[in-house]
Amino acid sequence: MLDVEAIRKDFPILDRRLGDGRQLIYLDSANTSQKPRSVIDTLTEHYELHNANVARAVHQLGEESTAAFEGARDKVAAFIKAPSRDEVIFTKNISEGLNLVANVLAWAEPPYRVGPGDEVVITEMEHHSNIVPWQLLTQRTGATLRWFGVTDDGRLDLSNIDELINERTRVVAMVHVSNMLGTVNPVAEIARRAHEVGALVVLDAAQAVPQLPYDVIATGADLIGFTGHKMVGPTGIGVLWGRREVLEALPPFLGGGEMIEDVRMERSTYAALPHKFEAGTPPIAQAIGLGAAVDYLSGIGMDAVAAHERQITGYALERLQAVEGLRVLGPTTVADRGGAISFTLGGLHPHDISHVLDAHGIAVRGGHHCAKPLHRRFGVPASTRASAYLYTTQAEIDALADALEQVKRFFGVV
Repeated sequence: MLDVEAIRKDFPILDRRLGDGRQLIYLDSANTSQKPRSVIDTLTEHYELHNANVARAVHQLGEESTAAFEGARDKVAAFIKAPSRDEVIFTKNISEGLNLVANVLAWAEPPYRVGPGDEVVITEMEHHSNIVPWQLLTQRTGATLRWFGVTDDGRLDLSNIDELINERTRVVAMVHVSNMLGTVNPVAEIARRAHEVGALVVLDAAQAVPQLPYDVIATGADLIGFTGHKMVGPTGIGVLWGRREVLEALPPFLGGGEMIEDVRMERSTYAALPHKFEAGTPPIAQAIGLGAAVDYLSGIGMDAVAAHERQITGYALERLQAVEGLRVLGPTTVADRGGAISFTLGGLHPHDISHVLDAHGIAVRGGHHCAKPLHRRFGVPASTRASAYLYTTQAEIDALADALEQVKRFFGVV
């Protein structure tokens, strides 16, 4: 089990007192996680002592910066059990990674090209970042977009999987852990069916990699995206992992410096992986900071992080469901569930709930969480979301439950 109190000492912001002197209670980690001192110090040290562009300069600063940047790639590859460091592509976030894949499939060579008559399958559970790029791809190519529905208890409805994933399916794109419902999807099972018909499998793992011990091969996926700022790393850095044979077959997304082998006025040839997909000056400090985040999480152990996430989520579900009038959207037990808990409370608007909670020092998210179709599926325009992480305590969950009772009294909700 985690020593949560010791871990909390690593995160300076958790000591913060807000404007009215209340202690910060941060329950918005599915939105962005807080950063440990080691990550903050790594960013500061890079800018103070090593700042230079990478893969361009032969002076000492350039060599130091390049070594740290490529060292971060090694750390990420080991963290997700990637077979090769060259399969790890740095992006600015997961949205860029998913857009990269959706765009290049429009002009890829067969068998990866998506065109008229082809089908792309997603789910009703997706973040907008894993819906809109596929809408754009199918609209531009004449392909058809289809999707899995969601059951009343917040699970994917796989009853029609053999009909939905068929010989016309070219891509199956899905979330591993829902950012709204917390549902952990059976991605390996769905990937097996997709591969039976020759489809590519693309995963949004933005919520999964921070919470679970991650093995990209075990997922069965061909391409997986995640982001640094949800796993105690900096903003402005994401990762796209892909199977080598897939990445080598796909064309580049952006053209520019460092993604080339040779440039002539008539045509260009492209660099080997991973640089083919990393045009221009990359997010250098952010990648190095992500390497520090990986060091931090690895030092704690992702099995321990996952166990704490299950324990604190189970406790939160128990406390929240005891609040009369509160409805949890999605699974109400910890089985196959992540840490994000979205809920409604009577007829109150989530923004009103969030504002009152903020007055008590409690930071949650109120809104549609970039999941409008999923909210429509559950018949609500928005919800309040509380999301814990490795630094969350039971006392903070108790404070949330107690404050929700005060929210009810404030608005006169029985």
